Amino acid sequence: MPERTALVTGANRGIGAEIVRQLRDKGLRVLAASREPRDGFVSLDVTSAGDVAALARRLGDEGGLDVLVNNAGVSLEGFGADVARRTLDVNLYGAMRTTDALLPVMHVGGRIVMISSGMGELSGVRGAVRERFADPGLDRAGLVDLVESFVRDVAAGTHAARGWPSNAYSVSKIALNALVRVLARELAADPRRILVNAENPGWVRTRMGGSSAPRSVQDGARTAVWLATLPGDGPTGGFFRDERAIPW
Repeated sequence: MPERTALVTGANRGIGAEIVRQLRDKGLRVLAASREPRDGFVSLDVTSAGDVAALARRLGDEGGLDVLVNNAGVSLEGFGADVARRTLDVNLYGAMRTTDALLPVMHVGGRIVMISSGMGELSGVRGAVRERFADPGLDRAGLVDLVESFVRDVAAGTHAARGWPSNAYSVSKIALNALVRVLARELAADPRRILVNAENPGWVRTRMGGSSAPRSVQDGARTAVWLATLPGDGPTGGFFRDERAIPW
């Protein structure tokens, strides 16, 4: 079997760094990407179209990609339209931008893993907003329109009345989960049989999760690695924790 190549974004610490370690233990060649690169890292800011395009060219020149783990994410202090915009730009659009750029260089049997959160469950939104996210016919344009309406509603001070939480991180992860479902439908007819799924790592002891979190980074990374190495008949378009499917 030829060596498989994986890319993990946001890999300089925490869950991302542990995913890199576990994938390497399984024999994969792993590129660890971060916007804070150090020796051995790939420089990548997922909000930069230029960075993403340059990485896609590099991977194409080097023979392509088998696994993409979209782990890069932010949880910003405060709440407002600017925080909402910046959070979505990394947590949703960053993953979308990176996936779209790297899909053309992915091999047969490719795997895409989105690192989501328990805060990405649909219970975080209400009413018509929840119905739109849960709509099995939601497409990419509809998803973008929906999250852009969140930013507008926050700016107008009407977000709570419309069913949105006052938490940009939660909305970004709900939207990321929706992107998984959209991508799974988009890729259904792709002969390469690329699987795309999301992981809820749980509350993990990282800089973001804090020292009081009950789960280790090893626990948080394990399901992502499982999803990254699924067999050809594995699931796609799902949400998983501890290697088990969970509700959206």
